[in-house]
Amino acid sequence: MEGTDLDLGELLAAAEAAPPGESVEVVAHNLRKRFGAECVSFLFVDLIGERLVRLTAAGGAAEDTGKPIELRGSVYDRVLRSQRQHVEADGQVGNRVITPVTNRGDLIGVLEVTLQVADDTVLRQVREAAHALAYIIVTDRRFTDLYHLGRRTTRTSLAAEIQHQLLPSAPSCEAAEFTLAAGLIPADDIGGDTYDYTLDRDKLHLSITDAMGHDTNSALLATLLVGALRQARRSGCDALKQAHEAHNALLNHSHSLATGQLFCIDLETGLCELVNAGHPRPLRLRDNVVEEVDLAVNLPFGVAGPSAYHLQELQLLPGDRLVLLTDGMQERGATEVDLASVIHDTRALHPREAVRSLTAAVLDACRGNLKDDATVLILDWHGDPRRAARTRPAPLR
Repeated sequence: MEGTDLDLGELLAAAEAAPPGESVEVVAHNLRKRFGAECVSFLFVDLIGERLVRLTAAGGAAEDTGKPIELRGSVYDRVLRSQRQHVEADGQVGNRVITPVTNRGDLIGVLEVTLQVADDTVLRQVREAAHALAYIIVTDRRFTDLYHLGRRTTRTSLAAEIQHQLLPSAPSCEAAEFTLAAGLIPADDIGGDTYDYTLDRDKLHLSITDAMGHDTNSALLATLLVGALRQARRSGCDALKQAHEAHNALLNHSHSLATGQLFCIDLETGLCELVNAGHPRPLRLRDNVVEEVDLAVNLPFGVAGPSAYHLQELQLLPGDRLVLLTDGMQERGATEVDLASVIHDTRALHPREAVRSLTAAVLDACRGNLKDDATVLILDWHGDPRRAARTRPAPLR
Protein backbone atom coordinates (compact mmCIF):
# COMPACT_ATOMS: atom_id res chain seq x y z
CA MET A 1 0.00 0.00 0.00
CA GLU A 2 1.67 3.20 -1.17
CA GLY A 3 -0.52 5.78 0.56
CA THR A 4 0.68 8.61 -1.67
CA ASP A 5 -1.34 11.75 -2.38
CA LEU A 6 -3.77 11.73 -5.26
CA ASP A 7 -2.12 12.64 -8.55
CA LEU A 8 -5.08 14.12 -10.39
CA GLY A 9 -3.25 14.30 -13.70
CA GLU A 10 -2.33 10.62 -13.50
CA LEU A 11 -5.89 9.64 -12.58
CA LEU A 12 -7.44 11.66 -15.44
CA ALA A 13 -4.91 10.23 -17.90
CA ALA A 14 -5.80 6.70 -16.79
CA ALA A 15 -9.50 7.48 -17.15
CA GLU A 16 -9.00 8.82 -20.67
CA ALA A 17 -6.98 5.75 -21.66
CA ALA A 18 -9.72 3.38 -20.42
CA PRO A 19 -13.04 2.69 -22.18
CA PRO A 20 -15.68 5.28 -21.16
CA GLY A 21 -17.68 2.66 -19.26
CA GLU A 22 -14.81 1.85 -16.90
CA SER A 23 -14.57 5.06 -14.88
CA VAL A 24 -15.27 3.24 -11.62
CA GLU A 25 -12.59 0.65 -12.35
CA VAL A 26 -10.02 3.40 -12.93
CA VAL A 27 -10.77 5.00 -9.55
CA ALA A 28 -10.95 1.60 -7.85
CA HIS A 29 -7.51 0.66 -9.19
CA ASN A 30 -6.13 3.96 -7.92
CA LEU A 31 -7.59 3.41 -4.42
CA ARG A 32 -6.36 -0.20 -4.27
CA LYS A 33 -2.89 0.88 -5.30
CA ARG A 34 -2.61 3.63 -2.71
CA PHE A 35 -4.61 2.26 0.23
CA GLY A 36 -5.30 -1.40 -0.39
CA ALA A 37 -8.97 -0.59 -0.80
CA GLU A 38 -11.48 -3.41 -1.19
CA CYS A 39 -15.09 -3.72 -2.36
CA VAL A 40 -15.02 -0.53 -4.39
CA SER A 41 -18.33 0.35 -6.04
CA PHE A 42 -20.27 3.31 -7.34
CA LEU A 43 -24.02 3.64 -6.74
CA PHE A 44 -26.10 5.67 -9.21
CA VAL A 45 -29.11 7.70 -8.15
CA ASP A 46 -31.89 6.45 -10.42
CA LEU A 47 -34.02 8.51 -12.78
CA ILE A 48 -36.88 8.99 -10.31
CA GLY A 49 -34.59 9.75 -7.37
CA GLU A 50 -35.93 6.93 -5.19
CA ARG A 51 -33.39 4.12 -5.62
CA LEU A 52 -29.70 3.43 -6.07
CA VAL A 53 -28.15 1.01 -8.55
CA ARG A 54 -24.75 -0.46 -7.72
CA LEU A 55 -21.92 -0.74 -10.23
CA THR A 56 -19.13 -2.83 -8.73
CA ALA A 57 -15.58 -2.43 -9.98
CA ALA A 58 -13.85 -5.54 -11.30
CA GLY A 59 -11.88 -7.33 -8.62
CA GLY A 60 -14.26 -6.29 -5.86
CA ALA A 61 -16.41 -8.61 -3.81
CA ALA A 62 -19.45 -10.03 -5.57
CA GLU A 63 -22.46 -7.78 -5.17
CA ASP A 64 -26.06 -8.03 -6.30
CA THR A 65 -25.70 -5.33 -8.95
CA GLY A 66 -29.11 -5.99 -10.43
CA LYS A 67 -31.26 -5.25 -7.39
CA PRO A 68 -31.97 -1.55 -6.77
CA ILE A 69 -31.54 -0.24 -3.23
CA GLU A 70 -34.28 1.91 -1.74
CA LEU A 71 -32.86 5.36 -1.07
CA ARG A 72 -35.32 6.80 1.44
CA GLY A 73 -34.15 6.36 5.03
CA SER A 74 -30.91 4.64 4.05
CA VAL A 75 -27.38 5.61 5.01
CA TYR A 76 -26.87 6.58 1.36
CA ASP A 77 -29.77 9.00 1.62
CA ARG A 78 -28.14 10.66 4.64
CA VAL A 79 -24.84 10.95 2.79
CA LEU A 80 -26.47 12.51 -0.26
CA ARG A 81 -28.60 14.91 1.77
CA SER A 82 -25.78 16.04 4.01
CA GLN A 83 -23.03 15.81 1.37
CA ARG A 84 -20.83 14.43 4.15
CA GLN A 85 -18.63 11.36 4.09
CA HIS A 86 -19.82 8.46 6.27
CA VAL A 87 -17.47 6.03 8.02
CA GLU A 88 -18.42 2.95 10.02
CA ALA A 89 -16.83 -0.35 11.05
CA ASP A 90 -17.70 -3.07 8.55
CA GLY A 91 -18.15 -5.74 11.24
CA GLN A 92 -14.88 -7.44 10.37
CA VAL A 93 -11.49 -5.72 10.37
CA GLY A 94 -12.07 -2.81 8.05
CA ASN A 95 -14.03 0.41 7.63
CA ARG A 96 -16.95 1.01 5.30
CA VAL A 97 -16.60 4.47 3.77
CA ILE A 98 -19.40 6.11 1.75
CA THR A 99 -18.59 9.36 -0.05
CA PRO A 100 -20.90 11.59 -2.13
CA VAL A 101 -20.09 11.88 -5.83
CA THR A 102 -21.37 15.33 -6.78
CA ASN A 103 -20.55 17.82 -9.51
CA ARG A 104 -21.52 21.50 -9.05
CA GLY A 105 -24.46 20.45 -6.89
CA ASP A 106 -25.60 17.62 -9.19
CA LEU A 107 -26.06 14.41 -7.20
CA ILE A 108 -24.56 11.67 -9.36
CA GLY A 109 -24.30 8.98 -6.69
CA VAL A 110 -21.97 7.70 -3.98
CA LEU A 111 -18.61 5.95 -3.90
CA GLU A 112 -18.51 3.04 -1.44
CA VAL A 113 -15.23 1.44 -0.42
CA THR A 114 -13.82 -0.76 2.33
CA LEU A 115 -10.52 0.39 3.86
CA GLN A 116 -8.27 -1.18 6.45
CA VAL A 117 -7.00 2.23 7.53
CA ALA A 118 -9.32 5.24 7.58
CA ASP A 119 -7.45 8.12 9.19
CA ASP A 120 -8.09 11.76 8.30
CA THR A 121 -5.50 11.79 5.53
CA VAL A 122 -6.88 8.69 3.84
CA LEU A 123 -10.47 9.92 4.13
CA ARG A 124 -9.53 13.25 2.60
CA GLN A 125 -7.93 11.51 -0.35
CA VAL A 126 -10.99 9.29 -0.83
CA ARG A 127 -13.08 12.47 -0.99
CA GLU A 128 -10.69 13.82 -3.61
CA ALA A 129 -11.02 10.59 -5.60
CA ALA A 130 -14.83 10.82 -5.41
CA HIS A 131 -14.67 14.42 -6.63
CA ALA A 132 -12.49 13.33 -9.54
CA LEU A 133 -14.89 10.46 -10.28
CA ALA A 134 -17.75 12.97 -10.61
CA TYR A 135 -15.89 14.87 -13.33
CA ILE A 136 -14.85 11.63 -15.06
CA ILE A 137 -18.45 10.34 -15.16
CA VAL A 138 -19.79 13.68 -16.42
CA THR A 139 -17.27 13.45 -19.25
CA ASP A 140 -17.62 9.73 -20.00
CA ARG A 141 -21.41 9.59 -20.06
CA ARG A 142 -21.31 11.52 -23.33
CA PHE A 143 -19.82 8.43 -24.97
CA THR A 144 -21.73 5.52 -23.44
CA ASP A 145 -25.26 4.59 -22.39
CA LEU A 146 -23.94 2.71 -19.35
CA TYR A 147 -24.58 5.58 -16.96
CA HIS A 148 -27.98 6.29 -18.48
CA LEU A 149 -28.96 2.63 -18.22
CA GLY A 150 -27.80 2.57 -14.63
CA ARG A 151 -30.40 5.19 -13.76
CA ARG A 152 -33.32 3.18 -15.16
CA THR A 153 -35.12 1.17 -12.50
CA THR A 154 -38.54 1.39 -14.16
CA ARG A 155 -39.68 1.15 -17.75
CA THR A 156 -39.56 4.55 -19.45
CA SER A 157 -42.22 5.54 -21.98
CA LEU A 158 -41.30 6.91 -25.40
CA ALA A 159 -42.69 10.32 -24.41
CA ALA A 160 -40.52 10.34 -21.28
CA GLU A 161 -37.44 9.33 -23.30
CA ILE A 162 -37.99 12.25 -25.66
CA GLN A 163 -38.67 14.58 -22.77
CA HIS A 164 -35.55 13.74 -20.81
CA GLN A 165 -33.40 14.54 -23.83
CA LEU A 166 -34.78 18.09 -23.64
CA LEU A 167 -33.78 18.63 -20.02
CA PRO A 168 -30.39 19.88 -18.81
CA SER A 169 -28.04 16.97 -18.09
CA ALA A 170 -27.80 18.13 -14.47
CA PRO A 171 -31.00 18.91 -12.51
CA SER A 172 -29.05 20.98 -9.99
CA CYS A 173 -26.40 23.69 -10.20
CA GLU A 174 -24.43 25.66 -7.63
CA ALA A 175 -22.63 28.94 -8.21
CA ALA A 176 -21.46 31.83 -6.07
CA GLU A 177 -24.57 33.88 -6.84
CA PHE A 178 -27.24 31.16 -6.72
CA THR A 179 -28.21 27.55 -6.16
CA LEU A 180 -30.92 25.90 -8.22
CA ALA A 181 -32.54 22.49 -8.50
CA ALA A 182 -35.46 21.07 -10.43
CA GLY A 183 -37.57 17.94 -10.46
CA LEU A 184 -40.17 16.45 -12.77
CA ILE A 185 -42.71 13.76 -11.90
CA PRO A 186 -43.60 11.12 -12.85
CA ALA A 187 -40.10 10.83 -14.30
CA ASP A 188 -40.74 7.55 -16.12
CA ASP A 189 -43.97 8.54 -17.91
CA ILE A 190 -44.02 12.22 -18.74
CA GLY A 191 -45.18 14.14 -21.76
CA GLY A 192 -45.14 17.93 -21.91
CA ASP A 193 -43.25 19.63 -19.06
CA THR A 194 -39.72 20.95 -19.42
CA TYR A 195 -37.33 23.16 -17.51
CA ASP A 196 -34.06 24.61 -18.72
CA TYR A 197 -31.21 26.77 -17.49
CA THR A 198 -27.86 28.02 -18.68
CA LEU A 199 -25.23 30.24 -17.13
CA ASP A 200 -23.46 32.93 -19.14
CA ARG A 201 -20.66 35.18 -17.96
CA ASP A 202 -23.05 37.74 -16.53
CA LYS A 203 -26.55 36.22 -16.74
CA LEU A 204 -28.53 33.19 -15.65
CA HIS A 205 -31.26 32.07 -18.05
CA LEU A 206 -34.17 29.97 -16.75
CA SER A 207 -37.29 28.60 -18.36
CA ILE A 208 -40.16 26.37 -17.36
CA THR A 209 -42.73 25.25 -19.94
CA ASP A 210 -45.81 23.06 -20.24
CA ALA A 211 -46.77 21.81 -23.70
CA MET A 212 -50.45 20.92 -23.99
CA GLY A 213 -51.56 17.41 -24.91
CA HIS A 214 -50.61 13.93 -23.85
CA ASP A 215 -47.96 11.30 -24.47
CA THR A 216 -45.73 11.64 -27.53
CA ASN A 217 -47.76 14.49 -29.04
CA SER A 218 -46.95 16.77 -26.13
CA ALA A 219 -43.34 15.54 -26.08
CA LEU A 220 -42.95 16.45 -29.76
CA LEU A 221 -44.54 19.84 -29.13
CA ALA A 222 -42.13 20.37 -26.24
CA THR A 223 -39.23 19.49 -28.55
CA LEU A 224 -40.28 22.24 -30.96
CA LEU A 225 -40.77 24.71 -28.12
CA VAL A 226 -37.46 24.05 -26.35
CA GLY A 227 -35.60 24.03 -29.66
CA ALA A 228 -37.01 27.44 -30.58
CA LEU A 229 -36.17 28.88 -27.16
CA ARG A 230 -32.60 27.58 -27.20
CA GLN A 231 -32.01 28.72 -30.77
CA ALA A 232 -33.15 32.21 -29.85
CA ARG A 233 -31.23 32.27 -26.58
CA ARG A 234 -28.02 31.08 -28.25
CA SER A 235 -28.43 33.79 -30.86
CA GLY A 236 -28.22 36.38 -28.08
CA CYS A 237 -31.94 37.11 -27.77
CA ASP A 238 -33.38 38.43 -24.52
CA ALA A 239 -36.43 36.87 -22.83
CA LEU A 240 -38.86 38.96 -24.87
CA LYS A 241 -37.35 37.96 -28.22
CA GLN A 242 -37.17 34.32 -27.09
CA ALA A 243 -40.90 34.45 -26.34
CA HIS A 244 -41.72 35.77 -29.80
CA GLU A 245 -39.52 33.14 -31.48
CA ALA A 246 -41.18 30.34 -29.52
CA HIS A 247 -44.64 31.71 -30.30
CA ASN A 248 -43.90 31.92 -34.03
CA ALA A 249 -42.43 28.41 -34.08
CA LEU A 250 -45.64 26.97 -32.63
CA LEU A 251 -47.81 29.01 -34.98
CA ASN A 252 -45.83 27.94 -38.04
CA HIS A 253 -45.18 24.29 -37.23
CA SER A 254 -47.90 23.17 -34.85
CA HIS A 255 -51.58 23.52 -34.09
CA SER A 256 -51.12 23.34 -30.33
CA LEU A 257 -50.19 25.68 -27.54
CA ALA A 258 -47.89 25.78 -24.56
CA THR A 259 -47.49 27.90 -21.46
CA GLY A 260 -44.17 29.03 -20.11
CA GLN A 261 -42.09 31.49 -18.15
CA LEU A 262 -38.73 32.82 -19.32
CA PHE A 263 -36.24 34.48 -16.99
CA CYS A 264 -33.01 36.36 -17.59
CA ILE A 265 -31.24 37.26 -14.34
CA ASP A 266 -28.33 39.68 -14.05
CA LEU A 267 -25.75 37.96 -11.85
CA GLU A 268 -24.37 41.21 -10.48
CA THR A 269 -27.58 43.04 -9.59
CA GLY A 270 -30.18 40.25 -9.22
CA LEU A 271 -32.51 42.10 -11.59
CA CYS A 272 -34.67 39.58 -13.44
CA GLU A 273 -36.31 40.29 -16.78
CA LEU A 274 -39.09 37.83 -17.54
CA VAL A 275 -42.01 36.90 -19.74
CA ASN A 276 -45.05 35.00 -18.47
CA ALA A 277 -46.88 33.22 -21.30
CA GLY A 278 -50.06 31.97 -19.64
CA HIS A 279 -48.17 30.12 -16.91
CA PRO A 280 -48.87 29.75 -13.16
CA ARG A 281 -47.21 32.55 -11.22
CA PRO A 282 -44.08 31.71 -9.22
CA LEU A 283 -43.97 31.68 -5.43
CA ARG A 284 -41.33 33.60 -3.51
CA LEU A 285 -40.03 33.00 -0.01
CA ARG A 286 -38.63 36.21 1.45
CA ASP A 287 -38.12 37.01 5.13
CA ASN A 288 -39.94 33.79 6.12
CA VAL A 289 -43.04 34.79 4.15
CA VAL A 290 -44.25 32.83 1.10
CA GLU A 291 -46.31 34.76 -1.41
CA GLU A 292 -47.30 34.54 -5.05
CA VAL A 293 -45.35 36.95 -7.24
CA ASP A 294 -47.77 39.41 -8.81
CA LEU A 295 -47.03 39.12 -12.53
CA ALA A 296 -49.06 40.03 -15.58
CA VAL A 297 -50.02 36.95 -17.59
CA ASN A 298 -49.71 37.06 -21.39
CA LEU A 299 -51.27 34.57 -23.81
CA PRO A 300 -49.74 31.10 -24.12
CA PHE A 301 -47.31 30.38 -26.95
CA GLY A 302 -49.08 29.33 -30.14
CA VAL A 303 -52.38 31.11 -29.58
CA ALA A 304 -53.39 32.80 -32.85
CA GLY A 305 -54.18 36.48 -32.63
CA PRO A 306 -52.46 39.46 -31.04
CA SER A 307 -49.36 38.09 -29.29
CA ALA A 308 -48.26 41.07 -27.27
CA TYR A 309 -45.68 39.63 -24.90
CA HIS A 310 -44.45 42.10 -22.31
CA LEU A 311 -41.12 42.13 -20.58
CA GLN A 312 -41.53 42.42 -16.80
CA GLU A 313 -38.96 43.00 -14.08
CA LEU A 314 -38.48 41.28 -10.76
CA GLN A 315 -35.77 42.29 -8.30
CA LEU A 316 -34.21 39.36 -6.45
CA LEU A 317 -32.64 40.01 -3.06
CA PRO A 318 -30.02 37.88 -1.30
CA GLY A 319 -31.85 35.23 0.70
CA ASP A 320 -34.79 34.99 -1.70
CA ARG A 321 -36.10 31.57 -2.73
CA LEU A 322 -38.05 31.57 -6.00
CA VAL A 323 -40.24 28.54 -6.78
CA LEU A 324 -41.42 27.93 -10.35
CA LEU A 325 -44.21 25.41 -10.95
CA THR A 326 -46.23 23.82 -13.71
CA ASP A 327 -49.96 23.34 -13.19
CA GLY A 328 -49.44 19.64 -12.47
CA MET A 329 -48.20 20.69 -9.04
CA GLN A 330 -51.62 22.25 -8.45
CA GLU A 331 -53.83 19.62 -10.07
CA ARG A 332 -57.16 18.60 -8.55
CA GLY A 333 -55.77 15.61 -6.69
CA ALA A 334 -53.09 17.75 -5.04
CA THR A 335 -55.34 20.51 -3.77
CA GLU A 336 -54.94 19.28 -0.21
CA VAL A 337 -51.23 20.09 -0.40
CA ASP A 338 -50.48 23.54 0.99
CA LEU A 339 -47.53 24.34 -1.24
CA ALA A 340 -46.79 27.58 0.59
CA SER A 341 -46.52 25.71 3.89
CA VAL A 342 -44.23 23.05 2.40
CA ILE A 343 -42.02 25.77 0.91
CA HIS A 344 -41.88 27.54 4.28
CA ASP A 345 -41.20 24.34 6.23
CA THR A 346 -38.33 23.34 3.90
CA ARG A 347 -36.74 26.78 3.77
CA ALA A 348 -33.54 25.58 5.49
CA LEU A 349 -33.05 22.70 3.04
CA HIS A 350 -30.91 22.73 -0.06
CA PRO A 351 -33.09 23.32 -3.15
CA ARG A 352 -32.48 19.65 -4.14
CA GLU A 353 -34.13 18.44 -0.96
CA ALA A 354 -36.87 21.06 -1.08
CA VAL A 355 -37.74 19.88 -4.60
CA ARG A 356 -37.94 16.30 -3.35
CA SER A 357 -40.20 17.37 -0.49
CA LEU A 358 -42.58 19.27 -2.78
CA THR A 359 -42.86 16.55 -5.41
CA ALA A 360 -43.23 13.86 -2.73
CA ALA A 361 -46.08 15.82 -1.10
CA VAL A 362 -47.91 16.06 -4.43
CA LEU A 363 -47.32 12.39 -5.27
CA ASP A 364 -48.54 11.31 -1.83
CA ALA A 365 -51.66 13.49 -2.11
CA CYS A 366 -52.43 11.94 -5.50
CA ARG A 367 -51.58 8.46 -4.18
CA GLY A 368 -48.94 8.19 -6.86
CA ASN A 369 -51.47 8.64 -9.65
CA LEU A 370 -50.87 12.02 -11.27
CA LYS A 371 -53.15 13.00 -14.13
CA ASP A 372 -50.48 15.26 -15.65
CA ASP A 373 -46.78 16.04 -15.40
CA ALA A 374 -45.69 18.10 -12.44
CA THR A 375 -42.51 20.14 -12.44
CA VAL A 376 -40.88 22.38 -9.87
CA LEU A 377 -37.73 24.50 -10.11
CA ILE A 378 -36.30 26.22 -7.05
CA LEU A 379 -33.81 29.07 -7.22
CA ASP A 380 -32.00 30.32 -4.12
CA TRP A 381 -30.54 33.74 -4.77
CA HIS A 382 -27.35 34.54 -2.83
CA GLY A 383 -26.32 37.67 -4.68
CA ASP A 384 -22.97 38.65 -6.12
CA PRO A 385 -20.35 38.14 -3.37
CA ARG A 386 -18.07 40.70 -5.04
CA ARG A 387 -20.85 43.28 -4.97
CA ALA A 388 -21.55 42.49 -1.32
CA ALA A 389 -17.86 42.95 -0.49
CA ARG A 390 -17.79 46.32 -2.26
CA THR A 391 -20.84 47.61 -0.36
CA ARG A 392 -19.85 46.20 3.04
CA PRO A 393 -19.04 49.04 5.51
CA ALA A 394 -15.38 49.46 6.33
CA PRO A 395 -14.41 48.27 9.82
CA LEU A 396 -14.07 50.92 12.49
CA ARG A 397 -10.50 51.71 13.44
